Amino acid sequence: MAERIARDLIVHGRVQGVFYRAFVGAEAERHGVAGRAVNRDDGTVAVHLEGDADAVTAVAAACRTGSERARVERVDEHDSEDEGLSGFATG
Repeated sequence: MAERIARDLIVHGRVQGVFYRAFVGAEAERHGVAGRAVNRDDGTVAVHLEGDADAVTAVAAACRTGSERARVERVDEHDSEDEGLSGFATG
């Protein structure tokens, strides 16, 4: 069985109102990663990812690019606790 990991990301830049969360959700579903993407009051987006290590790494890499209209300036990333989530929420 593949190693399951969890990562938390705080994404800075123009990432609200540009379909960024929908983009992350689509990438997560494509890679079989669970988690959530939530707008924060400071204009950043908080992303929690969990699943197979390679898949989580792939989605985290996509988060650094973002949707076509997004402009990602910085991503703060750290290991997190696996919450046993299934599916991906964008709200």
